[in-house]
Amino acid sequence: MTELFKLTARAMVDLLGRAEISPLEAIDAALARIEATDGALNALPTLCAERAIEAARRIAPDDAASGAPGWLAGLPIAVKDLNDVAGVRTTYGSPIFADHVPERSDVAVETLERRGAVVLAKSNTPEFGAGANTFNEVFGATLNPWNTAKTCGGSSGGSAVALASGQVWLATGSDLGGSLRTPASFCSVVGLRPGPGRVARGPVADPFDTLSVEGPMARTVGDIALMLDAMTGPSVEDPLALPAPAEPFVKAVDAPVAPARVGFSRDLGFLPVEAEVADICEAAAGRFAELGAAVEEACPDFSDAMDIFQVLRAAKFALAREPLLRNHRESLKPEMVWNIEKGLALTPGEIFRAVSARARLVQRVADFFGPYDLLLSPAASVPPFDVGHRYVEEIGGHRFENYIDWIAITYAITLTSCPALVLPCGFTAQGLPVGLQMVGRPRGEAALLSAAVLAEDVFALGAEVPIDPRPPSQARS
Repeated sequence: MTELFKLTARAMVDLLGRAEISPLEAIDAALARIEATDGALNALPTLCAERAIEAARRIAPDDAASGAPGWLAGLPIAVKDLNDVAGVRTTYGSPIFADHVPERSDVAVETLERRGAVVLAKSNTPEFGAGANTFNEVFGATLNPWNTAKTCGGSSGGSAVALASGQVWLATGSDLGGSLRTPASFCSVVGLRPGPGRVARGPVADPFDTLSVEGPMARTVGDIALMLDAMTGPSVEDPLALPAPAEPFVKAVDAPVAPARVGFSRDLGFLPVEAEVADICEAAAGRFAELGAAVEEACPDFSDAMDIFQVLRAAKFALAREPLLRNHRESLKPEMVWNIEKGLALTPGEIFRAVSARARLVQRVADFFGPYDLLLSPAASVPPFDVGHRYVEEIGGHRFENYIDWIAITYAITLTSCPALVLPCGFTAQGLPVGLQMVGRPRGEAALLSAAVLAEDVFALGAEVPIDPRPPSQARS
């Protein structure tokens, strides 16, 4: 039982489904691993073991044998601290909500619990998910298990660290500009940003928003497919929510089909990217030839993505967070204040131009996916950096104007509404993880997962996680 944390989620669900282990034993295994590792990491600051045990006792053996797609059979999971969990402290990483305990779980959590997930812990996140470095005034910083002097990325950093260190088998993430993808890259785990509507969410300030999505995080592509099956389905509270697919996503990874033609870009044509990161990703993209795919240097024109995203993101912040600025300004971190004020200062003309430009970008992406099955790029422009730095201010002599533009390589893809998966593809000379961003056609999650599981076999990095936390003295130098 002490080695259960090393198993994949699919292997655990198989054992649970056949009653070879019980959900209570899975909880015990996860709690033991959390106790052994989280003191050095701060990934899961809020545990809800009693609630998990009560939920586990309600998992019926006949349900576990049902074979329904996405059935998790009592598997413990971590939920990002942006998601409400009924009866569990949920802070959103903000001192304003330090003692907040919601009465109801949000839609994504309710869906997972109906599919047999057992919520064991809340994973750390920056304040309201703003920023790609996981720290806040409530719980402090979450540290990267590959080198605990480094950031794990954000804003789903606690989830990524919990997975990489073996504390849980599955964890929820959410993604606006790269909040799920950046930590997956920095921690050498797998993260999937599905297309809008694939995972029902709510209640939210703007139910028609297509920038923010919920998505699965795991250590393998197969586990991502399992969790995506557990998260899909309609909800009356989400007007964008899609029905579950006719074929479960796990079928795409169990009977994969290789892509025929892929395009790769080191920088999406407009970004500074550290050369070592770009080289590692270019070498990984070249290995798609081993799958029989033609690999070419190609990508759509993303040259106006920064301007588009900054406007739309700011408008979103103003809509959702203006009351906080009005009532709790002194308690918000400066990046939040800047982003909300930027949104409040927007003119109708600026918003109109951004929406129009996004429409043209989407058309360019559609034209790209005529001949190409995938777009590949680095998932982050830098490797994990020192956790004490709030964000990346400069790459290769290029200085960024704000705290978010260093993750433009992911937020440019957000604007397309295409599904995007991050797959571990290598390590720097200092032993820091690098992830490859794989972008599929709109509504193309199944084909994307199919290609990713084949690439996962080629890269052969799955055995690298879970790992024990490595202080700087033990990290590769």
